[in-house]
Amino acid sequence: MTAHTPLSPPVSPPAAIDLAVTGMSCASCAGRVEKALRAVPGVTAASVNLAGETAHVAYVPGAAADAAALVAAVRRAGYEVPQQQVRLQIEGMSCASCAGRIEKALLAVPGVTAASVNLAGETAEATLPRGSDAAALVAAVEKAGYHARPFDDRIAAATDETPDTDPRAVAAMRERNLALLTLALSLPLMAGMGFELAGRHDLMLPGWVQFAIATPVQFLLGWRFYRAGWSALKAGTGNMDLLVALGTSAAWGLSTWMLLAAPAGAMPHLYFEGSAAIIAFVRIGKWLEARAKGQTVAAMRALMKLRPATARIRRDDGREEEVPTAALQPGMRLVVRAGEAFAADGEITEGHGSIDEAMLTGESLPVDRGAGAAVHAGTINRDGMIVARVTATGAETALGRIVRLVESAQASKPPIQKLVDRISAVFVPAVVAVAIATFLAAFLVAGLDAETALVHAIAVLVIACPCALGLATPAALMVGTGMAARHGILIKDAGALEQARHLQLVAFDKTGTLTEGRPQVTDIIAADGGDGDALLADAASLQAGSQHPLAEAVRRRAGDTGRLQAVADFRDHAGRGITGRLTGRLAGRPGDRMLAFGNARLMQEQGIDTAALQARAQQLAQAGRTVSWLAQTAPEKKLLGLVGFGDEPKPTAAAAITRLRDMGIATAMLSGDSRGAAATVGRRLGIDRVEAEVLPQDKARLIASLRREAAGPVAMVGDGVNDAPALAAADVGIAMGSGTDVAMHTAGITLMRGDPALVADAIAIARATDAKIRQNLFWAFAYNLVGIPLAAFGLLNPMIAGAAMALSSVSVLANALLLKRWRPQ
Repeated sequence: MTAHTPLSPPVSPPAAIDLAVTGMSCASCAGRVEKALRAVPGVTAASVNLAGETAHVAYVPGAAADAAALVAAVRRAGYEVPQQQVRLQIEGMSCASCAGRIEKALLAVPGVTAASVNLAGETAEATLPRGSDAAALVAAVEKAGYHARPFDDRIAAATDETPDTDPRAVAAMRERNLALLTLALSLPLMAGMGFELAGRHDLMLPGWVQFAIATPVQFLLGWRFYRAGWSALKAGTGNMDLLVALGTSAAWGLSTWMLLAAPAGAMPHLYFEGSAAIIAFVRIGKWLEARAKGQTVAAMRALMKLRPATARIRRDDGREEEVPTAALQPGMRLVVRAGEAFAADGEITEGHGSIDEAMLTGESLPVDRGAGAAVHAGTINRDGMIVARVTATGAETALGRIVRLVESAQASKPPIQKLVDRISAVFVPAVVAVAIATFLAAFLVAGLDAETALVHAIAVLVIACPCALGLATPAALMVGTGMAARHGILIKDAGALEQARHLQLVAFDKTGTLTEGRPQVTDIIAADGGDGDALLADAASLQAGSQHPLAEAVRRRAGDTGRLQAVADFRDHAGRGITGRLTGRLAGRPGDRMLAFGNARLMQEQGIDTAALQARAQQLAQAGRTVSWLAQTAPEKKLLGLVGFGDEPKPTAAAAITRLRDMGIATAMLSGDSRGAAATVGRRLGIDRVEAEVLPQDKARLIASLRREAAGPVAMVGDGVNDAPALAAADVGIAMGSGTDVAMHTAGITLMRGDPALVADAIAIARATDAKIRQNLFWAFAYNLVGIPLAAFGLLNPMIAGAAMALSSVSVLANALLLKRWRPQ
């Protein structure tokens, strides 16, 4: 007897990936990365090139090893894998199942750690190691049965587009023409059904005429459903097109069979009008859907078109020349006359004018700009002539960064979408199963004839609509984020939408956020009645290189920089103050002295007794002043005096706090100032809770504490580098656009101008967008939960079901478009 060796399960062919790894400094680093990678299940080999800062990894696809797991392993080892995001324009999607299939195809590409598809925007975004070839992503999408192309410069592309070249407008026009042609051919068939219902059988079209009209509608004008449905089947899944193709083919096939089998001269009951009407209604729905999709991105397209197509530059010989905007380079001199828009970011070198920044910041009133001021692409020079040196062009301008940030938010998914994605993945197979069960139940259990049972099954196939599920979230997200951007609010993270819905408390930084951020020196008090001017000169000398707002206020008050002494051993004590050694002698002022300038905590650390001026300091604090102490710490310790600062609240701050309270949101203020100064500002603005003398590193800890006490999500509003940890720690980080890049990159929402009133507006549009998402999902689910059972019990005619299915997608888009009526208060 011959022994048979059991067959082993098929083994997936090995795959390999090269990862860039940064942060390695020696051979032990390389060894640690190799060890971390080899520990990932499924990895068969890993080698690290220290000089090239790369790691080559061989692994078995389908095991635990994938790009995300490998990147996570490197990061756990203490190193970083630089990532890049590649955006693709997708063509051919029809429903949520399509979006899910493309995501799955992208995630299967070696190196891809994350992928997200936006059905409404017809875009995809994939995250993969920096330097990877995007061609593999395009190939994966094409293999899945769709068309893809890399995103170009969206601003430049939008600038050059006309109604005849705009891809969305062209697609909508094509859908309109095909829909109207299909409807025109289908109307005689639908009229015949009306005559039949009215009892006028003599007015109905003969069977073979119905066949002659319905057949080109089915297989020519309906070919798109077969093509897309077949692509879905080849990929092992299903989509809306497959349901339409199955349902209409069954109706056409049943009618053709009954026509062929009918006795000579007899007129059987045909369903050609049903198959043709379904295709016509779905085509009309696709046309309306294409039009609505164009409106969902209208706000973003308006932003993109702000930059003019051409620009006027001044050559070195003084000659002016008009060039395409795409030809601009940093360093060129841009000439902008009254009424013209800036084609690039720049710095004014000649002239001045009133600049309309409404579309960029939401500020309705023009602002005056002169020599040395920054100007941005897309803003308009309302009067005068300005010459500006170009500092950034194209995608690197402020306008370009805004477009990228908003597009990234539109491509992201709020947490609730994960549930929708899971349902969409099984939706079409489940509907086909329900349709088969409906036929069997009607035919075998209810005893209906095969024709009637098949009609019930066709209605089930046609009524089901995964489109509405797929469009519900991205449509609302695109309209909401686009409208917010038009009013100076950048929502960069879709997760912030859901968190904003439940916000219990908003914490504010004080300086520059609630106050003007431009403090003035109000009091100069020298110890023992000494020279106030000398005290101010010492403070200004010590802070000559500091960019802190208080340092700028001291230098402005000191005025004459010629009286400043040189500084050595300068040190910044975060949240407390500064120390340094003044060198060089000036008239009446000794050199080689170690000084400290800062708050009471710094004085305690330096061992300085402040009792002599403590009463004056308390008086100033109670009046809302910020107090900074100046002391000499070497060669002998002594208190030199104190300086009082005043920083007025912004005009809209109190109203902003009141509006948040009306929205049911508590407020807090986190400040490094003294308790008296912070408390005074808090009382003036009506803030619920004030935390004073807070060090930058403690703000993130306080956010966690506030979250526990509020028993819900907390937002943090700030504008400085020291606010970045708190912005990251908060459930919703809100950065003032007038602040630092670090703050804006950390936050989920950025306000393009430093107006506290925008905080409530940002929360309002986030809540409105999240509400639209939930409304859309409710109606999409309710439609299917009600429609499918009605069809299964034979209560819906297939033609009516087709019309309802087409209208469901349009209704979801129409509901999302209602967000275009939103306006900030």
